[in-house]
Amino acid sequence: MVHRILIVTAVAAEADSVTAGLGSAAPRPVPLPGGLVLRRHADGTGARVDVLVGGVGPAAVAAATGTALAHASLTDPAAGGRDRDRDRPYDLVVSAGIAGGFQPSAPPGSVVVSSAIVAADLGAETPDGYLSVEELGFGRSAHPVPAALTGRIAGVLAAGGLPCAVAPVLTVSTVTGTARRAAELAERHPGAAAEAMEGFGVAEAAAAYGVPVVELRTVSNAVGPRDRAAWRIGDALEALRHTAQLLSRTVFVEAP
Repeated sequence: MVHRILIVTAVAAEADSVTAGLGSAAPRPVPLPGGLVLRRHADGTGARVDVLVGGVGPAAVAAATGTALAHASLTDPAAGGRDRDRDRPYDLVVSAGIAGGFQPSAPPGSVVVSSAIVAADLGAETPDGYLSVEELGFGRSAHPVPAALTGRIAGVLAAGGLPCAVAPVLTVSTVTGTARRAAELAERHPGAAAEAMEGFGVAEAAAAYGVPVVELRTVSNAVGPRDRAAWRIGDALEALRHTAQLLSRTVFVEAP
C-alpha cells in the first residue's frame, strides 16, 4: 500500500524541524495555489510525506490545509488507482508544532498526542457560564482522534525516549497569558494537556475530505503567565524533530 501523509505547521521553524526529522536534505518543492509550497519527501516507492507551512491561527491554516487537500485530489496521478472506499488525497493529516502545556500533565520538552482536537472558545458566554457551539446547536467544536492511532503514536514516542501524554489539545485564537485564564480553560476542558492556535483549523479541513487527523505538540512553555525566561523553544523544536524522525520509520509508513 502506498502511504501519503500531510503534515501542517504554522511557521517555517516548525516545518524545518519536521523536515530535519524526516531525513531528507532537499525535499522537492511543490507549488500550490495562493503562493503556498509543499515540501515533498518521497522514498522512491510512491510513499511520501508532504510538509506545509500553513500560517498562524485556525482560519489561515484551515484555508492552507484545504488548498493542499483540494490540489492533491485534483492532481494526484495515483488517484485513479486507489480503492474506491479510500478515495481521499492523503492517508493521514497531522497538525504539528510547538505549544504551551498544562502543568503538570505536559512539562516543557514533552510531547502531547491529541485524543481530541478542540476549539476551546468556539461558543458563547452566558450569565450561567460558557456554552459550546454544540450546546448552541450550530456545529461542532471537537474532533476526536481514534484511540488506535494515538496509541500507536504514543507507543513509538515512548519507545524512542520521548515523554508524551495522550490528551485533548486546545485550539485558541489568543494565547493564554494569565493564571486565571489557564485555570478557566482547564476547568472548561478537563484533561486538556496543551494549547496551540492551529489544530482545529487543520482538523476541519481534513474532515471535509474524510481524512484521519491527529495533532502532535511539543511543549515549549507552561500555559499561564508569559514568562519568557522559562520558555524552551529550542528544546521543543528538537523534540519535534525527534518526533518526526521516530514516526517517519513507523506510523507514517503504517498509516490507516
